[in-house]
Amino acid sequence: MAFGLIHYNTPGDTFEDFVKFAADSGFDCVEVMITDVWAKGAEFSTDRAHEAREILDKHGIFASALTAANDFVQVETAAIAAEVERMRQVARLAQIVGTDVLRTEGGQPKDIPEEKWAGAIADCLKACLPFCEDMGVKMAVDNHGVVSNNPKVLLPALEAVSSPFAGSNLDTMNLRWWGNPVEDLPGIYRALAPYVLHTHMKDGTGARAEYQGEALGDGEIPLSVAVDELVAAGYRGSWTAEWEGKGDKAEGYQACLAWLKANCPG
Repeated sequence: MAFGLIHYNTPGDTFEDFVKFAADSGFDCVEVMITDVWAKGAEFSTDRAHEAREILDKHGIFASALTAANDFVQVETAAIAAEVERMRQVARLAQIVGTDVLRTEGGQPKDIPEEKWAGAIADCLKACLPFCEDMGVKMAVDNHGVVSNNPKVLLPALEAVSSPFAGSNLDTMNLRWWGNPVEDLPGIYRALAPYVLHTHMKDGTGARAEYQGEALGDGEIPLSVAVDELVAAGYRGSWTAEWEGKGDKAEGYQACLAWLKANCPG
């Protein structure tokens, strides 16, 4: 098990600046963003993924996950096919940068009724399973935004797929941001823990417009409960910090790393 951070709200102007910061600060791994290896709107190419892998290896850092930036809230056949083919390409990039985890989105609501969200996500995940199984790549659906942040959407989707290649990325703060009361979080962590393939350890206070990011341990999130539930469920992935606080980015992430090392099994 390793300590990492996501390439988001971090020091540095380039991918190498970010990786060097991670290495110099004592992190073991990073979550690579899809834009680090595939520019938005560009034709598919593996060149940038190979370059990113060289940078990671140069600084002794490995990739814990690759952000997929997909949208699985789809019901039209052509849209589903396009998302599945794109994910196949993203999985190829993940293999190149050296990770077997795709940090996957649920998707955006659009004009699709809420009662169809879980089924739509499940159908897209199932359609990706054949190539994920062949490539040894797993999809970790993030509890993010207004769709998969709802446990009543995310859990049924994962239960419907029922595959070791489809699980969850547990973001400890996002569930609170969505509107879940703090006192409900332990039960949600317990329900999600068996599915968790990757984490965003994140702290803060408040929901929606009242949300304020904090360094790990400085907010209202029961982080130690999340760690305990994950360990009890057999989680063996990385502990990945995400900091959305205000102030110096390097100091924010270094404070998060100190909390991880003091509270998570290494």
